[in-house]
Amino acid sequence: MQIPPTAPAAQPTDRDAALRRTAENLEAAFLSEMLKSAGLGQSRAEFGGGVGEEQFASFLRDEQARSMQRSGGIGLSESIFEALKRRDGNAQ
Repeated sequence: MQIPPTAPAAQPTDRDAALRRTAENLEAAFLSEMLKSAGLGQSRAEFGGGVGEEQFASFLRDEQARSMQRSGGIGLSESIFEALKRRDGNAQ
C-alpha cells in the first residue's frame, strides 16, 4: 500500500518576512518606550556617568528592548504581523 504524499507546508513569502520584521521592529520600539517610561537608563546623581551616559542610554535601552523581543517579547509582534498580513491581503 502506497501512502499518497501530503501537500507541502506553505512557505513564508518574502512579503511575509518583511511584514514579520516590521512587526518585530514595532514591538521592540514599544518595549523601548516602556523601558524609558519605567526609568531605565536614567542616570543616578551619585554615580552618574554624565553627558556620555545620557547620550548613550537610548542605545542600551533599544538593544535591551530588541533582546526582549527576540526572547519572545510580550506577544505583540504576532498580533501586529497578523493585522498587517490581513491588511496587505485586502490591499491586493
